[in-house]
Amino acid sequence: MAKRAALDAAPVQGLDRGDLDPDPIRQFATWFRPVLAREVDATAMTLATADRDGRPGARTVLLKDFDDRGFVFYTNYDSPKAQALAHNPRAALVFHWPDRQRQVCVSGSVARVSDEESDTYFLTRPRESQLGAWASPQSSVLAGREELERHVAEVERRFAGREVTRPPFWGGFRLMPEIIEFWQGRASRLHDRFRYRNDGSRWVIERLAP
Repeated sequence: MAKRAALDAAPVQGLDRGDLDPDPIRQFATWFRPVLAREVDATAMTLATADRDGRPGARTVLLKDFDDRGFVFYTNYDSPKAQALAHNPRAALVFHWPDRQRQVCVSGSVARVSDEESDTYFLTRPRESQLGAWASPQSSVLAGREELERHVAEVERRFAGREVTRPPFWGGFRLMPEIIEFWQGRASRLHDRFRYRNDGSRWVIERLAP
């Protein structure tokens, strides 16, 4: 409680309409880059999906790229989140940077990135992570840790002395934003919130009540 009270009392620069870039991706970059330089978990984001029966799911994934087309993350295409997106290709993201009392919430449609993009990113991963992508049947039930370690050993032997290629069941998704909200914490929970809403031809910026 004392920590929460200290946060409520801490002076925070507010967010005004005039502070915002007309383009939400540029505004995201303005908030993201300083955090990326200082915080280890700056790229962590909650990804929320719903499966074909409407059951929600949420987990933390890492942002690997963003531009005017959207926000990119990578996963096993056989994973529950990927299967949910195959049946219901819409999702939401939440970035939370508590030291700056900021959140960014993004929602929109989702599609796989190209094989070329996935290949290019896969080559930048540490070799151990590349091997892990092959070895782990993500979210499948294991008899024990030994089973996973056996899979890893098999993959290490398979790729011994040569480059690890990207598994065909592993790659990227891009969330193409339709709504992006920027949330700046303020004292007494009177937060500043601005929503960018794509009306089909332009981004409309609206202030929301806290």
